[in-house]
Amino acid sequence: MHRVSSIVSLFVFSAALSFTAASQSTDFSSDFHDFRAVTVVGGLENVWGMTFLPNGDILVTERPGRLRRVSNGELQEAAITGVPEVHAQGQGGLLDVALHPDFESNSLVYLSYSKPVDGNSTTAVARGRLEGSTLLDVEDIFVANSSGRGHYGSRLVFDNDGYLYVTVGDRQASPTGELEAHPAQDYSNHHGTVSRLHDDGRIPDDNPFLDVEGAEPSIYSFGHRNQQGMTKHPETGQIWAVEHGPRGGDELNLIRPGLNYGWPVIGYGINYNGDEIHSATHAEGMEQPAHYWVPSIATSGLLIYDGDVFPQWKGNAFVGGLNGQQVARLTMSGNDIVGEETLFEGQGRVRDIRQGPDGYIYLGIDAGISEGRSIVRLEPIDSDQDPN
Repeated sequence: MHRVSSIVSLFVFSAALSFTAASQSTDFSSDFHDFRAVTVVGGLENVWGMTFLPNGDILVTERPGRLRRVSNGELQEAAITGVPEVHAQGQGGLLDVALHPDFESNSLVYLSYSKPVDGNSTTAVARGRLEGSTLLDVEDIFVANSSGRGHYGSRLVFDNDGYLYVTVGDRQASPTGELEAHPAQDYSNHHGTVSRLHDDGRIPDDNPFLDVEGAEPSIYSFGHRNQQGMTKHPETGQIWAVEHGPRGGDELNLIRPGLNYGWPVIGYGINYNGDEIHSATHAEGMEQPAHYWVPSIATSGLLIYDGDVFPQWKGNAFVGGLNGQQVARLTMSGNDIVGEETLFEGQGRVRDIRQGPDGYIYLGIDAGISEGRSIVRLEPIDSDQDPN
């Protein structure tokens, strides 16, 4: 195994975030890399999303409504101000965070959140300009046409062309009556969809439903359940997403324009009470997942790794598990999944997974173990690899 590329800024960044390694780390074995899980920071409440600033600082969301900053390996005591009011109940709150592709020149930060609306709530995306510890000029650029109890979706990803993708869950609409009449099968609303936007919220003129009467023009794909992981493939630029099934049927999907991913008409899970939900596992005009989980691991967070710290994992997908309290490592061959290994099992609800600018893998831990481990870094155990 070879050493991480050593430019000075990443050297300092990695060293600063290694301050807890001696006292709070756990070792694990895996097929290709033995690794150590090192606590970066603790004390956060319900971590939901993370992103890295150009200087190596981490922005992290806490679901109750706080945007926090980790700087030089320390959690800053004061939350960043200017965050919009959130519906912090149940699954709702402050959710994902992403930087504009040109953040270094425009300082724009994007937040997805559950927005209070007329006694209910919906998925919304706000953007603001980060100056120090304040978000300025904050405005909503997307407010979903949805309502319900939970299943907000809310992951944010920019593609290589600068388009912003936003997931919206099915809002826990019950699959009763005719399955084809479920809101996730109706593109006149945002239930169970991926939307595609310009960076300011405008609708791209080549979106697939732009000219379909009655359709929400931002929709890029539909027929999803609750997509809480999404990423851009670092080589192909494709958008991939993972979504929760009920009891079984979590899915990994390649997101393509205009396609129907089947919820709740087709799938591989059953209802929480044991009843059947789907009419079948396959149907004409509905997409099959690239991979699915039975039983469910409650997928949240998705990364396709392209770093040098774990060379045997390059090109693998990493998926967080909430109920599974694990990380699923998927071996990819093109668009096919050809292998799976369970990592980090029993260590907490993995809500988000990111690759840091230092090439290490970072996990956002929602809950499930002591609150002393909120962000964890995975490091290889190898005599030739020194994280400091």
